[in-house]
Amino acid sequence: MALRWGGYAAELRRELAARNREWARGKPHVESYGDDPVVVYCAYRAYDEDLSAAAPERDCHGNFFEPAYRAILERPAWAKRLNKVHAQGKALPRWVDDPRRKWRELDSCMSSDALLMNVFCTPGVLATPEVRRLLGVVGDTCPEFGWRAKVPLKSGLFDRTEVDMRWGELLVEAKLTEGDFQTRKAEVVEGYRDFEAVFDRELLPRAEAITVRRKSAVEFAEAYSQEWEDTSALAADEVGEAAREFQAALVSGAEAEARREARYVSYQLIRNVLAARATGSSFCVICDERRPDLIEAWFDVMRAVRTAEVRTRLKVLTWQELVVVLPESLREFLGAKYGIGPPAVPPFPR
Repeated sequence: MALRWGGYAAELRRELAARNREWARGKPHVESYGDDPVVVYCAYRAYDEDLSAAAPERDCHGNFFEPAYRAILERPAWAKRLNKVHAQGKALPRWVDDPRRKWRELDSCMSSDALLMNVFCTPGVLATPEVRRLLGVVGDTCPEFGWRAKVPLKSGLFDRTEVDMRWGELLVEAKLTEGDFQTRKAEVVEGYRDFEAVFDRELLPRAEAITVRRKSAVEFAEAYSQEWEDTSALAADEVGEAAREFQAALVSGAEAEARREARYVSYQLIRNVLAARATGSSFCVICDERRPDLIEAWFDVMRAVRTAEVRTRLKVLTWQELVVVLPESLREFLGAKYGIGPPAVPPFPR
């Protein structure tokens, strides 16, 4: 049975959690609390027992393909990305060997940034002609991760937004299990200098958000404590049902009267399209084919772009399409750890 849009992320998270509980065996890691625990890995040192005792140890990390991880450590600009703090790190179990260790975002098996670096930091991938053709990359350039764009605002200032990867004249937004592309207040989005030139605002997806916290019925103390009707003739279970209906009406009535603000859906995409326009770049969303909700959200934004000149520089690629042109050892890693294999429907020849 087809999943609702909101269920695709949860389903993928469950699959990745199960795969990584298997993958993590024998590797330093912890698991978050809950029914579908997130696996979070640590860096460690290893060496091949079949080699001489004098053989140098290898730097490893359970969340990374070994050749990619070594390449990351050899480039300070790439290695800096490993220090990005995990937003929910305080809620994770402490690492027994180092209780003061701070968990990093790229330690998580759900990290799209880690997946992105696993692919593009693996030696040989950047020089693969098929990879370059898929992404439209030319020239001898090296990717930058967490690149700070300068998107001009109407105020004359700049939004130094972070882009997951810049590779030459290509900007990339990578997604895996994230719920969506975020929402943002209309006044913020419309504050970008080129917003009206690039987008037809009437075609962009929007939503209304309540700006106050949702209250429970008991917080409406005066009304909550009053009789809503004469219940003397009702049975006990009927009294309870009437009470619940009355209390639910208190909450829904307050929400109907609450102040709302207009927001644009898929803010990250809008912002990155503007970043691509400002820098003369193309922009690609790379996501999983198991997330048709994200692909649909991206198409909704692309439909609102006014000019063909910008639209032709926007693209979408799935990890499954990309894996076909990657080295065999990397394909095996991605298949085991992420369940990423060739696409269910073969792409048209490019």
